Amino acid sequence: MGAESVLQVYMLGLVEFEAALALQRRLVYQVTGDRNTSALILCEHPPLITVGREGSWSHLHCSPEELRARRWRVRWVNRGGGCLLHLPGQLACYPILPLDRFGLGLQTYVGQLAEVVQSLLGEFDVHGQARQDAGVWVNRRPIAGIGVAVHDWVSYYGFSFNVNPDLQLFRLVRWGAKDAEPMTSLERERRGRLRPSTVRERLLEHFIARFPFSRTSLFSEHPMLARKARSDALATYS
Repeated sequence: MGAESVLQVYMLGLVEFEAALALQRRLVYQVTGDRNTSALILCEHPPLITVGREGSWSHLHCSPEELRARRWRVRWVNRGGGCLLHLPGQLACYPILPLDRFGLGLQTYVGQLAEVVQSLLGEFDVHGQARQDAGVWVNRRPIAGIGVAVHDWVSYYGFSFNVNPDLQLFRLVRWGAKDAEPMTSLERERRGRLRPSTVRERLLEHFIARFPFSRTSLFSEHPMLARKARSDALATYS
C-alpha cells in the first residue's frame, strides 16, 4: 500500500437513512482528497425500503395503502442490487474505500464484501453462499444484500446483514428475484440468540482482515450527525 493507510471506523447506533447517506457523501469527499484514508460506517436504520438499480415495484409484496399504514418510505437509490427492507436488528455496513489504491475493480470488490460476510457466518457455524445477484444466501434465503456505488473510484453503500430483525416483515419485500424466498437472519440460522454488539465487533475484525490497514481509529459518533440532531431538536421544539 506504500504510505500509511488509515481506516476511520464509525460504530454508530440507530441512524436515519438520509443522515447516514449524507455522512457517506461527506466521507467520500474526504477520501477522494486523501486516498491514504478510508472509512467504515456500521449502523442500523429505522424502517424504510431502498430500491437499487436492479429493483422495481414488483419486488414489493404489499400495497401502497399498507406502506402508508406502516409508514414505510420507499427510497430509490443509485447503488447496485435490488429492494431492501431496512429494520433495527439489521446491520448496515458502508465502506468508503479508494478502490484504485487497493487495485480493485468493482466486481472483485463486491466479491470481497461477500467473502467478509461468508467468513463472519462461518465463525457462527453457518455456511453462506455468494451469488451473482449481489448477495449472500443461506439455505436458499438471502441473509445479506450487497449493493455499492462508486464516485471517482471511491466506494460507498456496501451491504446490509440481518442479525436478528423481525423476519415476518421480510415477507413483504424481496431481495433478488421477485419470487425468491424472503430474507433470513443469523439468529434464525444459528438457532440461538446472540448479542448484536458481538456480531458487529466480529464483522469489523473480518473486514480488516480482508482489507488491511496500517492503523485503525474507532469513533462512536460523528460531528455531522450531532449537528443534524441539534437542528432536528430545534425544529421540533420551536
